[in-house]
Amino acid sequence: MTSDSPPRPPSLYGRLAGSLRRFLAIEAASTVVLLLATAAALIWANSPGSESYFRIWHAKVGPGLAGHELTLEHWVNDGLMALFFFLIGMELKHEFVHGELSVRARAMLPAFGALGGMVVPAGIYAALHAGGPALCGWGVPMATDIAFAVAALAVFGRRVPAGLKIFLLALAIVDDLGAVSVIAIFYSGELSLGALATAGGLLALMAALQRAGLRSYTPYWLLGFGVWLATLASGVHATVAGVLLGLLAPTRVGNPATGESWSPIERLTKALHPWSAFFVMPVFALANAGLTLEIGAFADALSRRVIVAVALGLLVGKPLGIALFCWLAVRAGLAQLPDGVGWSALIGAGFLGGIGFTMALFITALAFPDAQLAAASKFGVILASAAAAAVGIAWLSRALPRAA
Repeated sequence: MTSDSPPRPPSLYGRLAGSLRRFLAIEAASTVVLLLATAAALIWANSPGSESYFRIWHAKVGPGLAGHELTLEHWVNDGLMALFFFLIGMELKHEFVHGELSVRARAMLPAFGALGGMVVPAGIYAALHAGGPALCGWGVPMATDIAFAVAALAVFGRRVPAGLKIFLLALAIVDDLGAVSVIAIFYSGELSLGALATAGGLLALMAALQRAGLRSYTPYWLLGFGVWLATLASGVHATVAGVLLGLLAPTRVGNPATGESWSPIERLTKALHPWSAFFVMPVFALANAGLTLEIGAFADALSRRVIVAVALGLLVGKPLGIALFCWLAVRAGLAQLPDGVGWSALIGAGFLGGIGFTMALFITALAFPDAQLAAASKFGVILASAAAAAVGIAWLSRALPRAA
């Protein structure tokens, strides 16, 4: 190759490896900002100016949209969070096409682990609230927070086998898919078939424009806003639109001959992931993590039971469900452990799966119309997520090989 030869575009493997490293680095770094936002919310909600915290987030902002009067908290949870769910959709598409979930043999272990990590926690919660008024919160302990789980694993540096990192990341992504499905099916309102048809029609139009070769991003952003608005009016939670739009993003490189070596999904993820990690998620935490921690705040039996059920679901149900379903899959010959990963390390990763935080708080906001029960659920989520991180790190410090 001569000195003036054009640089060779990166290979698919090189791009994927680089994308994974960037993703893990951003998720780990954003945890600090997320923790600061959570602490700020808790301090603000328990300060002499606590009334301003709840007044600001519950204030009506702007004109009503699609028949909804939106507060600032709604704009965060229904609007800004759509960007977070858009990235989840793109991560799912990327994993199904090029990543760990594209090969059946490698996908089965995290898929079974994610299934167990949803079914067992939900079952524990439901068993403690069977037939009661707080049963609606069964979906809260189902989800894993990718950012905190990845950050906790990053504590061990090179001691972590690559297979364990990929397993936890794939498990969290499948977990997100399950959480989105639960939100769409169980935590949406009355359905408007006309609005649903409109959203479906706009998605079909976007797919047709892709097939026709339209490369400009502007029409897609405009149509994407229309999909979000129609989903908001349909009764399905508006963030589901973000996932559907992410799944629609193209994974094929446009024209390698012209030096265009990145697919639209890779370019969008690279551009939007820092915004989601360092802006959207901290703002979400600031709006949702604030709860009043007063003596006697959870004095009633039902609130205490909600705290216990959420905490047990995350701290006990998550690692138990993940490890049990993975063991069943391996015993049945449907999956195998990653290279260099033993059962002890997998159980430690299961504890990290109990860090529910972001998605658990999100489902809390959807599940509990009662403010007292919502506050109890948030307290259980924060308490159990902190405990799961501590136990997971302590467990892995013994399970992982010592650094050279």
